[in-house]
Amino acid sequence: MSLIEIEGLVKIYQTGEVAVEALRGVDLTIETGEFVAIMGPSGSGKSTFMHILGCLDAATAGVYRLDGEEVGQLSRDARARIRNQKLGFVFQTFNLLPRTTALENVELPLLYNGTGLTTRERHTRALARLHQVGLKGREHHHPNQLSGGQQQRVAIARALINDPPILLADEPTGNLDSRTSVEIMAIFQELNRAHGITVVLVTHEPDVAAYTSRTLVFRDGRLLRDAPVVVPKDAAAELVAVAPGGDD
Repeated sequence: MSLIEIEGLVKIYQTGEVAVEALRGVDLTIETGEFVAIMGPSGSGKSTFMHILGCLDAATAGVYRLDGEEVGQLSRDARARIRNQKLGFVFQTFNLLPRTTALENVELPLLYNGTGLTTRERHTRALARLHQVGLKGREHHHPNQLSGGQQQRVAIARALINDPPILLADEPTGNLDSRTSVEIMAIFQELNRAHGITVVLVTHEPDVAAYTSRTLVFRDGRLLRDAPVVVPKDAAAELVAVAPGGDD
């Protein structure tokens, strides 16, 4: 059984009397431990597809199974449970709360997951995630005291806090310079290769997609191309090769 199974996925948005078909019968599977890039021009359907994968929107027709569970048949509360327990989200704009520290931003999902952790337990788990993404010593900095790359690391740590098996990233390097983008992709590769986390990211940059192992290209609401990346780039090796400096 595949981790993600998509069959005949259709999404139609109704605007007055006009029906816009954002997805037109998409079929695909994603296996546990894959690292997948989704590409396509504006209006291709890639963002709609990611919203459905992330249980942020529901399909008009078709089947979406996540870990064997048919998501389209679930209630809103059940989809929220999946978002909290199985999915981690990373966005282009970081979406950090400006008046809270890095540690507090990472802890936030733990307040809503119903596990009843103590304050000390939340701190311990959040610290571990921040250290995992290379932010030891920055735990009590506010977002405006961090660089863009560091803010994205906080966002990744927050996405990891509930130990989800899947990370969904929407243009995670879109606001970053080239070197910092490589650093962020090195983190995603480490999470995928060493920890077995399935990563699905949207990008419009071929250089970013080259770090993944598979590329899905959408156009006009259809899956136009589904191809493996023959030799994925190694972000860690590329960082070693470039000059010192960049985003701390």
